[in-house]
Amino acid sequence: MTDRHDAAVEDLIEYVESEKAAVSDAGREDDIASQHEHGKLTARERVDYLCDSDSFDEIGTLAAPAPTTPETADWGREDAPADGIISGIGEIDGRPIAVAATDFTVKGGSIGHTGGSKLRRVMRLGLEQGYPVILLHDGGGHRIQEGLDARPTAQGDGGLTTLQTKLSGWVPTVSAMMGPGFAASTNWAAMSDFVPIVRGTGTMGVAGPSLVNAALGTDLSKQELGGADFQTAETGVASLACADDEACLDAIRRYLSYLPRNAQADPPVEDDPTPPTDEMRERLLEEMPADPKKGYDIYTIVDGVVDRESFFEIRPTYAQNIVTGLARIDGRPVSVVANNPRVKAGTIDTAASDKASHFASVCDAFGLPIVLLADVPGILPGPDSERDGVARHSAKLPYELNRATVPTCSVVLRRGYGYGYVAMGGGRSLENDLAVAWPTAEIAAMGIEGAVDVAYSRVYENAEDPEAKRQELIDEFIDRTGPVRAAEAVGIDGVIDPRETRDRIRRALERSGPEHEESWPPKKHSINPM
Repeated sequence: MTDRHDAAVEDLIEYVESEKAAVSDAGREDDIASQHEHGKLTARERVDYLCDSDSFDEIGTLAAPAPTTPETADWGREDAPADGIISGIGEIDGRPIAVAATDFTVKGGSIGHTGGSKLRRVMRLGLEQGYPVILLHDGGGHRIQEGLDARPTAQGDGGLTTLQTKLSGWVPTVSAMMGPGFAASTNWAAMSDFVPIVRGTGTMGVAGPSLVNAALGTDLSKQELGGADFQTAETGVASLACADDEACLDAIRRYLSYLPRNAQADPPVEDDPTPPTDEMRERLLEEMPADPKKGYDIYTIVDGVVDRESFFEIRPTYAQNIVTGLARIDGRPVSVVANNPRVKAGTIDTAASDKASHFASVCDAFGLPIVLLADVPGILPGPDSERDGVARHSAKLPYELNRATVPTCSVVLRRGYGYGYVAMGGGRSLENDLAVAWPTAEIAAMGIEGAVDVAYSRVYENAEDPEAKRQELIDEFIDRTGPVRAAEAVGIDGVIDPRETRDRIRRALERSGPEHEESWPPKKHSINPM
């Protein structure tokens, strides 16, 4: 453009629009085609899909690189359109969000100094205005060409970690791994509440294959090192594996539908809830066997308690001995933590403790009541479990439950043994708003058969018929572990028909008062177990 002072306003507008068009998807057909060939949406397409129609206001469309090294001295906007990141404020279901998406078609999705400024801008708006912050990762972290210099590198990430720390517990935070996400992207994801990953294209890890090979001599593919199956089922770093970009973005929208805009707002309530059918409630009786050695499907139990099709499981393939998920009861969002008897008999191990405690912490931060469905034989023993630090990790869930300010409802379905019962908030282990048990419940310091073998082995071994004596002792003690005896000293509020579970929880939540916080003793905060 020539002298802009001599131009008409219409010409200036035309010039600005032409500059915007040059960095749009339509202005970069070859790059966009390459992205599509890999089965991925572009950064702008992802943002448009995620946000309500016509709600996204972009920030930094005309951003350009900020060269800091000789290698980047000649870079301009045409070399890194929008500096490789699409950022701005949009809406999901009419509620504002702050969103940023790295653009793999620009320098492999790396984040330069200008891109970092765009990230800080939208994250700070999220912090100041109380918007959920959504990061869509598809790239290689910090831009190496701009980082091989101590002067800018000494600034670290420019305060992004500080912003994330301030955002934590204030607004919901999401990091979606939709392409390569090693290094910086993974670091940010580790501090996020919800981390969906796209199967086949998304990856994550503290370092990529090239660096791992150079440092350790280990040759692994991106998927082997940090693919969706590994990072969901094996490590639990990612929350949910998704089939494609659209499924990932749908999961983000669904996740946010249970949560408030921020910690001072109320979670959204559905106006037209759909309770479980009478058949689904009756199925609770059919599903739960009286014999504690027989299995059952915990998902059938959950479905008989929460609103129909409202259960959204978080980390479904990790630590499957415990089930965590968001749901609704009478339209009101709640969180569910349940032991799964079909995996490790529902025993709590290190992975289950980490999974459930983090989930409980997130739900408490955003005002979602916690529903605990307990069938737990205890904490997983043995040398491998001890080596994993189960003694410390098993303290995490009761720690988070006891510091929670939201209503909690405990239902003992079957076994409630030892510290596992305490960890799951059974009875008076927690200041529950509701603490009940089903008629099938057994509550004791430990499993009866094991207890008899530990404490009474000499008694039955010296008997005329050791096996008969052992069974006699087991039967005697089992009679003392039932829910009616547990209710005698008001250790629980009552024993209920399983079909009453939903209504008892619903009424307890309707009657719950303001969130409770301890003011004594005078301390900054409790210290989370390692």
